[in-house]
Amino acid sequence: MLKYEVIAADIQKSIEDGALEPNEKLPTVVELCELYGVSKITVRRAMERLVENGLVASRRGSGTFVKKPITLPENPLVTGLNERAEGFSAQHGKRNEKVTSKVYDFAVVTPPAEVAELLSLSPDDFTYYLCRTRLSENVPIAIEYTYMPLDLVPGLKRRHLYGSVYRYMREEVGLKLASFHRAIRAVPATEEEAERLDTETAAPLLELEQVGYLDSGIPFEYSRSRNVGSRYVLNNITLA
Repeated sequence: MLKYEVIAADIQKSIEDGALEPNEKLPTVVELCELYGVSKITVRRAMERLVENGLVASRRGSGTFVKKPITLPENPLVTGLNERAEGFSAQHGKRNEKVTSKVYDFAVVTPPAEVAELLSLSPDDFTYYLCRTRLSENVPIAIEYTYMPLDLVPGLKRRHLYGSVYRYMREEVGLKLASFHRAIRAVPATEEEAERLDTETAAPLLELEQVGYLDSGIPFEYSRSRNVGSRYVLNNITLA
């Protein structure tokens, strides 16, 4: 193993063993250099590996912290590659389908405490909140409820919600979306959702609840997407 891999594996073991607890701050780069007798480049590569593995996250101006495990109900996380990670617009655009949106709500809010915790926010931090239905060829497929930290996505406007928010983040803001921690479950459509999705009340919906992370390990999104079961298929590839 290379030196940075040894360091990453050592810190990962400390996290898995509980020696490093969720939300605990890691030693600084300088301190890790002294501890392992390596260069800053080696330590930074080790940190990058831990971020890629979803174990730590950087907080601007504060340092690097052990991630708190996502406590979504029953925590049925899906890992691997799937097309939904590209976003709804890209997923359906590849099939040459016309993608549109109906926006029901767009506001700056103080998120619920459990959402703030998942996004590593303080109780008084603000997020965007948006609710919209995504349509393919004018057929409603999903309704999305999303929170995004206000300072991570500057300049987000209502007009962006009618297209791809992920494309705006990548191409106009310059953010790199890296990973998603996701729970998948079946839920019944509420009366309001049934009306917006043109289906029956209590009809089965496939709910994708997720936290999205940037390449720095910082969470950029908490969302729940509820998809009409008869109109949506999630394709997933899990790497061995």
